Amino acid sequence: MKVSTAATTLIGLAIATGFASCSTASSPPTTSTPVAAQTTPDPASLLVPASVPELTTVEVTPLVEGLEHPWSLAWLPNGDLLITERPGRLRLVRQGKLEPTAIAGLPADLWVQGQGGLLDVTVDPQFAQNRWVYFSYAAGSSAANRVQVARGRLNGLQLQDVEVIFTVTPDKSSAQHFGSRLAWLPDRTLLIAIGDGGNPPVELNGRLIRHQAQMPESGLGKIHRINADGSIPADNPFRNQPNAQASLWSIGHRNIQGLAVDAQTGTAWSTEHGSRGGDELNQIKAGENYGWPEVTFSQEYWGAEISSRRTQPGMIDPHLVWTPAIAPSGMTVYRGAKVPNWQGKIFAGGLVSRDIRIIQVSPEGRATNVSRIPIGARVRDVRQGPSGDLYVLTDESSGKLLRVRSTASAAQR
Repeated sequence: MKVSTAATTLIGLAIATGFASCSTASSPPTTSTPVAAQTTPDPASLLVPASVPELTTVEVTPLVEGLEHPWSLAWLPNGDLLITERPGRLRLVRQGKLEPTAIAGLPADLWVQGQGGLLDVTVDPQFAQNRWVYFSYAAGSSAANRVQVARGRLNGLQLQDVEVIFTVTPDKSSAQHFGSRLAWLPDRTLLIAIGDGGNPPVELNGRLIRHQAQMPESGLGKIHRINADGSIPADNPFRNQPNAQASLWSIGHRNIQGLAVDAQTGTAWSTEHGSRGGDELNQIKAGENYGWPEVTFSQEYWGAEISSRRTQPGMIDPHLVWTPAIAPSGMTVYRGAKVPNWQGKIFAGGLVSRDIRIIQVSPEGRATNVSRIPIGARVRDVRQGPSGDLYVLTDESSGKLLRVRSTASAAQR
């Protein structure tokens, strides 16, 4: 992470002002200070104003209610919608109505505890031909658990030919930091974001488990890339590195819960939970190291420093840092024709901030415009729908599917 000394001083002052935890407890919206962490001639310009303006020209409409901790959504070519519920159900919304019966056929080893359960879902880019649905989930037990990615062919309300195509190693013993977001690259390879395994005091092999993020022989704290059938692409950047897992795409991540690929440019973006402050927006590039936990803007939840370094040669800077934390979640890069003013902007959910953050990043890596859409609930996922509207899941025991539609005039759009 490469930030000028003056910029680091400014960020340190922001950190000293206080934090909002990225824990799963609900809390009212907090004021956050995103910091564009790329070098610039004017370090003061790195600090986005603490009062993030609200986008008022939107209409938020509940479409489906009564979802139990929904985690992800994915559109089918016919306009139907798949939704995962973390307690272990895959739901279908057909013609705008939630089917009362969940889709059958999920793996028997699905494990629900803490942050674990049924997590992300996505459909094959060639779904119309092959009917494959892909999903990530926690498997195992409290003593030894892991993320697995499976796929099955959707036939009505049944998954058939279900097979596990990817298993994270090593096992861990916490119910935290699964990561688990999935995103397709333009070449029909699948990115899989995996968390570092948990917070202190969780250990593995005598060290805090977070250090697995810097170990190429471990699958924890990484983004992986696989082919659609689970095989490993020949051009993965770590494939020929001794002792490294061949599936690695990038390393040095804490807990990515937002991952999206720009449909126009093919650029991958992620949002990543910090500990106490230090949430990040990153542009993901093959073979790079994103620093965690050696380089971070986060502090421990009890206030101690995790690392004194905010920058280090050979490690990649975030494009934004939020302190206090917004607890970032699902995200999308808008490429719909309906709202031209949203073109290319990143819409990222916040669990603690209870809103959607709208981010525009310049080619130089600067955050040039940041605003927010208040939702008033923990935002777990944000996706662009076929209509060009945004669709949002709220993470609650009785969660909702919301539609966010621009009400701006045609001239303003």
